[in-house]
Amino acid sequence: MSPCLQTALYYLLAVNLLTFVIYGIDKYKARHNRWRVREASLLLLAALGGSIGALLAMRVFRHKTQHKKFRYGVPAILLVQLVIAAFLYYRYTSMV
Repeated sequence: MSPCLQTALYYLLAVNLLTFVIYGIDKYKARHNRWRVREASLLLLAALGGSIGALLAMRVFRHKTQHKKFRYGVPAILLVQLVIAAFLYYRYTSMV
């Protein structure tokens, strides 16, 4: 495995784990009437590569599932990320 691919996989693992944890913290804060994480921050984490972590957290914690921007936005972000990943994969594997 190339060092670049290995770095990208470690990054995706870290950002998805971080996103999952932050969504869980926000759910905890919501239940205890505490200061919340901004929705823009939650969506930004998904857009930065944490969309799988966001989707898992939404299901595990039952959090933000009624908000349209999360219910449709996070899967749309994941779809765009998958298209970009497929494009990059086919572009750089065909060059070798």
